[in-house]
Amino acid sequence: MKALEDLRKIATKFPRVVRTPMRDISPVRTLRGGRIADAGRLPRYAGLFAIALVLIWSPILSYLKTATPQFRSSMSLILPGSGASASVNLERIGQASSFANSAFSSNSISPTETYKRLLVAERILNAAAYSEGISPKDLGKPRVQLVDQTSLIHVSLDASSPEAAKARLNALLMAFQREIEALRSDEIAVREDGAASAIEEYHASVVRTRMEITMLQQKTGLLSVDQYDALIAETDALAAIERDLAVQLEEAAGRVRAMEASLGLDHARAAATLRLHADSAFAALSEEMSTRATELSEARGQYGAQHPNMRVAQAAFDSARAAARERARRLTGLTDSALDTMEMSLTGNRADLLGQLVSEAARRDGLAAEHAALRAQLTAAQTHRSDLLRPAARLEDLQRDFSVAEAVFASAMARMQSSKADLFASYPLIQVLEDPSLPFDPVSPRTKLALAAGGAATIFCMIGLFLGWMRRPLIDRFLNKDHSADATDARTVAAE
Repeated sequence: MKALEDLRKIATKFPRVVRTPMRDISPVRTLRGGRIADAGRLPRYAGLFAIALVLIWSPILSYLKTATPQFRSSMSLILPGSGASASVNLERIGQASSFANSAFSSNSISPTETYKRLLVAERILNAAAYSEGISPKDLGKPRVQLVDQTSLIHVSLDASSPEAAKARLNALLMAFQREIEALRSDEIAVREDGAASAIEEYHASVVRTRMEITMLQQKTGLLSVDQYDALIAETDALAAIERDLAVQLEEAAGRVRAMEASLGLDHARAAATLRLHADSAFAALSEEMSTRATELSEARGQYGAQHPNMRVAQAAFDSARAAARERARRLTGLTDSALDTMEMSLTGNRADLLGQLVSEAARRDGLAAEHAALRAQLTAAQTHRSDLLRPAARLEDLQRDFSVAEAVFASAMARMQSSKADLFASYPLIQVLEDPSLPFDPVSPRTKLALAAGGAATIFCMIGLFLGWMRRPLIDRFLNKDHSADATDARTVAAE
């Protein structure tokens, strides 16, 4: 109505208002339009406006009345960008380390794009729909949006109710996470299968070397190279002790020889002398023999050799001497000739000298026995060391090979075990930043947007009709401007 009033105001400015009959409509007038003040054009424009309103508002109102409300649940996922590293030190074996680069360190692979494609993969959609008991077609396709310059992933899914939208998006999230875990497990399994043959070979090498070491140990009794080193040290120590003992033995033997030369008898007779004079019975017999010797000496001075007293004294002396000699033979075990040459007197310090001689002789004999035993032990140790020389060298080589094989095997096992901790090398860690939301307002149909679109279309239609009503003056103005320009050009050419 306001447009009609504006047209009437415009028409009042013109002095003549002429109604154009319907029969005067020509193709030229259809293109150029009529006069502005021609009120006969209003019915046609009103009809066109009514038809436009029907064409604009009928679909909009029909859509708003019949469309099923759709609710959209959304969630946000984030990929942490930091890498991870692990290092394991094995004492006396080696070191194993693993390092996982950041998911965003490579320019050729984008984990967000990978996960975007995975979120809309058919098997994930089928798994989510199966868990909800609906068909993949009813589940629909989620909308996945990546935020530039970030590691955020926005995911949304529509459904006919808020609870259904949230439940379906939760099902999609669970199916996505299960698929990620399955892919990681499959990657680890493939890696383990690839390393299994190498690890078996390393293990066989370790077992083979261990068996060779065991057989060598059982054959030679040499358990380790340290044991052979200890044997060498023990042999060297025995050799040093043997040398010191030989020097001590030589010194003791020299002292014994010197004392025997000084006393005029050997150590055995000196010991026998001390044993005899330590015996009380022999001492009594010796005293008796001394008494009888005194009596015999006195008889010799008084009587002749055949005198009866002389014979009695001689017989008493011989009897005492025989008894003393018999006692000496029992105590010392010496013969009569040895007893005749044995020193029977212990006057002065001779007893002490004889005791020292006996002690030095005993010490010499002890050192000699100890030296002999030590010499035999040293000879056996040197022979044993010589026999174990080659086995020890072989054992050292085998133990070195075993250490290398064990280090390689342990490192391979450690690498394989540490690679299990590197779960996020190919498929990085993903976390739920925002859980699936429960929508309150439907995303479609959008009543306000539809009404705004209809209103805008109505306004544009009115503007189009207004321009159509005003097209003749505008066209004439452009045509007059063109004629004026042509006339000016003609006058300029004539003037020239």
